[in-house]
Amino acid sequence: MRILMWHVHDAWTAAFVRGRHDYLLPVTSDRCPDGLGRDRTGEWPEAARDVAVEELADEDVDVVVLQRPHEVELAERWLGGRRPGRDIPAVYMEHYAPAGAVPDTRHPMSGGGIPIVHLTGFNDLLWDCAGTPTTVVEPGIVDPGRRYTGDIERAGVVVNDPVRRGRSVGADLIPALAEGVGADVFGRRVDHLPAHRGLRTFPGLSQQDLHDHLPRRRVYVHLNRWTSLGLSLIEAMHLGMPVVALAMNEIPLAVPQEAGFVTTRRDEIVPAVRHLMKDPDVAGEAGLIGRRHAKRRYGLGRFLDEWDDVLHSVVTGTGL
Repeated sequence: MRILMWHVHDAWTAAFVRGRHDYLLPVTSDRCPDGLGRDRTGEWPEAARDVAVEELADEDVDVVVLQRPHEVELAERWLGGRRPGRDIPAVYMEHYAPAGAVPDTRHPMSGGGIPIVHLTGFNDLLWDCAGTPTTVVEPGIVDPGRRYTGDIERAGVVVNDPVRRGRSVGADLIPALAEGVGADVFGRRVDHLPAHRGLRTFPGLSQQDLHDHLPRRRVYVHLNRWTSLGLSLIEAMHLGMPVVALAMNEIPLAVPQEAGFVTTRRDEIVPAVRHLMKDPDVAGEAGLIGRRHAKRRYGLGRFLDEWDDVLHSVVTGTGL
């Protein structure tokens, strides 16, 4: 199949374009958020290729994978008037949990005739899709391999734009973690966090650099309160890191207790990290358990197979 899609989420897209199809990624001259094109490191397969938005009208497209509501209008304009869901088969990939009046938030694509794929079963339960066909395809990632050493006795956190996103990503919990055990925070704009004793920030690392530096930290800590299933967590588990996480959204299914510690108690976060820090052997074994679980549940093969089923059903009109 020839699939039109946008480069929206790095790790998810990097996995998706490793399927059995041709992937057309719109690119604009300024590489704006609607025209990022393919990853510029060259690590994506050749089947994922840039297509200038001015040339999309001449492209044969079998299906459109939408990820943001405004992409329906973008696609219709750039494809020469062919509208997803009417003139070209389409499916909407929903990455996020609802942010409104949960659990009564109506999905913006509900009632539009385009089926919706949710990242987690939790998200599928929470969104009101008003009878629109839905299914769940849990994420898969490209396995970076077990790289855990844990030789730096500090907590590792990955979060993008924590100051703007605030409590939803647990930004308010970072100071206590930093003071209690020392925290190294990686991600975009993490240098905007206020300075605090025990806190170090590492903005702007490439994914390869992150995979080299993060697993040197003794424990991965996932402080997200209300986001979808963060792929940084799944990557950390693939890297072999023990995990301490808040039991929110899909986390209780994603992280076995034997892989670290899952809690809803803020006063248990730092003690759980300390427990794993004081015994590197226990931490290493927890990381191995987490890696086995992550490879089994969030492996690339399973992810691509399930998406093939979804795409076939959408293109043939047999329904999800």
